[in-house]
Amino acid sequence: MSRALPLAGIRIVDMCNVVMGPYATQILAQYGADVVKVEPPEGDDARRTGALHEPNMASLFLGVNRGKRSVVLDLKSPHARSHLESLVRDADVLVHNIRPQKLNALGIDPESVMRTNPRIVYAMLTGFGQSGPYGGRPAYDDVIQGMSGLAELGARHCGGQPRYMPTIAADKTVGILAASAILAALMKQQREGMGSVVEVPMFESMVAYSLVEHMHGAHFHGGDGPMGYPRALAPWRKPFSTRDGYVCVMPYTDRHWQGLLNRLGSPELAADPRFCGIAQRSLHSDYVYRTLGSLLASHATNAILAILAELEIPATPVVRPEDLPHDPHLKAVGFFQHVQDAGMGAMCFPGVPLLFDGVRPQLAPPPRLGQHTREILGENAANSSACTAVSP
Repeated sequence: MSRALPLAGIRIVDMCNVVMGPYATQILAQYGADVVKVEPPEGDDARRTGALHEPNMASLFLGVNRGKRSVVLDLKSPHARSHLESLVRDADVLVHNIRPQKLNALGIDPESVMRTNPRIVYAMLTGFGQSGPYGGRPAYDDVIQGMSGLAELGARHCGGQPRYMPTIAADKTVGILAASAILAALMKQQREGMGSVVEVPMFESMVAYSLVEHMHGAHFHGGDGPMGYPRALAPWRKPFSTRDGYVCVMPYTDRHWQGLLNRLGSPELAADPRFCGIAQRSLHSDYVYRTLGSLLASHATNAILAILAELEIPATPVVRPEDLPHDPHLKAVGFFQHVQDAGMGAMCFPGVPLLFDGVRPQLAPPPRLGQHTREILGENAANSSACTAVSP
């Protein structure tokens, strides 16, 4: 059985900055693509964001640029643009998350690029779809969380003021979607030999994401029904207090609820119509979760976890991020990967969460700024010479 990764042999020119685009291309690098990260002389902004032990190698950059090669090109220079054109000519994909107006001025618009390489996948990750009135606006994760309804849903759930999710959810979610879209376009390229222009806007993507369940009643009655999925918005849908800590528990089926309520000494609740059937539990989500929370509060964490395990109800104590590198399951499956770097010493990375043919792809450290410039430009020069040698 071949151990080559699925995207081995695919060349991606990555003109992305910060998180959304780089996360998409890191995923593709982990699948085996050769990702050439084109950076300006000052480098990606993420190189200076977060903890660091070496200039231009900050933690945010480490999180989304593993397994790539870096080339520095000052695209204000015609000479540098000619190098980029050479890179594009031999590439399978060009990805950027730069506002199109900036790239158009440099001749890196879709039409120009596809004249150079008609089979390329040109992927642009934007804040907003370019055909709408918001097209061309700058966008960042916080803004998109606010515009897509996520921040306001936080207020509905917890009460009080709108709040952001405590992670850059828009950047990462849209990055995953972009990787998926690029893979679909590569399938077309391989099947038909034709390129594609792929547009992945943050705003529309996150509206689609937030409304999966929260469209709710607005699916019906001409779209004027109530929005908001009651179970997800129930204030008591949160980690439950125990006598000595917290547990996260998700009884879902009738069997789960009946078994748990009886084991907790509340057979009258097991017979309560509000607990009978998923439709009724959803309708009365706040009461259901508030009642469960009051029942769990009098039990010790380990005791309630034992009951939940016996009833095969998914549950866990609350886990801190600091605990994850020591998690026995993650250690057993070899999830975290340890890399010895010549400059930064021992480094730990969360690994690729997928297996190909039973093997987890190994990580390479992120590149230093311009680390591979000579190497990559030399490869392109060699490729150009080879093409000239075989031309009629």
